[in-house]
Amino acid sequence: MGVQRLTRVAATTGLAAALVAAIGFQALAIGASWGLRYWLAGGAAAVVVGALALVRRRQPAWTAAAGLAVTGLAVVAARLFALPTEPGPALALGSAVLVGTAVRVLAPVPAAVVAGGGLAVVVGAWLAVRPGAGGSGVVAVYSLAWLVGVAAGLAARLLDERARAAAERVRRDERRELARELHDVVAHHVTGMVVQAQAANLVARRDAVRATESLAGIESAGGEALRAMRRLVGLLRDAEDGPPASAGPERVEALVDRFRRQGPPVRLRLPEPEPSWPPEITSTVYRVVREALTNVARHAPQARTVTVTVAEEPAGVVVEVSDDGPPAPVAHRGGYGLVGMRERVEALGGTVSAGPGPDGGWSVRAVLPTHDGRSA
Repeated sequence: MGVQRLTRVAATTGLAAALVAAIGFQALAIGASWGLRYWLAGGAAAVVVGALALVRRRQPAWTAAAGLAVTGLAVVAARLFALPTEPGPALALGSAVLVGTAVRVLAPVPAAVVAGGGLAVVVGAWLAVRPGAGGSGVVAVYSLAWLVGVAAGLAARLLDERARAAAERVRRDERRELARELHDVVAHHVTGMVVQAQAANLVARRDAVRATESLAGIESAGGEALRAMRRLVGLLRDAEDGPPASAGPERVEALVDRFRRQGPPVRLRLPEPEPSWPPEITSTVYRVVREALTNVARHAPQARTVTVTVAEEPAGVVVEVSDDGPPAPVAHRGGYGLVGMRERVEALGGTVSAGPGPDGGWSVRAVLPTHDGRSA
């Protein structure tokens, strides 16, 4: 089970506990004063709205509309049949959660409609208060709950939009880096083709065999240039200086050496002998290691050891960076560097996972399959 799913389950469990507590408190209070039978309608409404609040993520618009409708009916029933004032604490909590979620996730117009519907229930509850019968305090609590729900939804919406904008900037930066790599890869191969063409032109009249070899080299380099260009253009089609396209294990070693001079000791494991990977694979290996080490430097400076492993496995090229730093909030350790890393790796058909390691600390693992159907 992923960390996000665990967080969501914990939040839902906490909300369920709060709703049960609110329903129980209101039942005891009304049972001791009015008699429990006077709260059967309000209690049923509280249970329905609470259940809608627990499943709101699937259909936030419809659950919010249904919850406000049930709350409004409870207000009307309390007024018509001289029942205890509604909405009580349980209905207030459930309605606030429904309104806040809708304001956060819906498009602006539906979100405004839901917030307006909640305000209409607030006004209706004030109008339904019977003169001299009390109940204004109950309605004041519901009004405050509605206001808090709207404010919390707007604040979360703003944070979500900022996060999406930051993630989009990371993706644009990643695509610009891929464009630079495309230039480097094609320029490298084309330069080789030009050199071999010049050599073939010089020796063509004197040594036909050597000229044929040069032409074969030009053909091979041209084919490789086309393949590399197709791969990188495919990455760019989905939508600061990066490492050169030739970045490979030797550059990863240099990167690790620089990190050692400023951070904790690093154990580096590279495949032997040195592999010949496509340029986009070698540069992505470099990028994954760089982002993971940057993550360690920023969020786990107390780590005693860091392990960087680059290996060739049947699944492809596997890159893993782990540390033994103390636990940290997932939102801190999984920042926007991970967004760019995931963008690049998934565009190559690979996978990225990041989270607490089995023995503590933090681990980032990326698997990069090759594009010709064989293992790396």
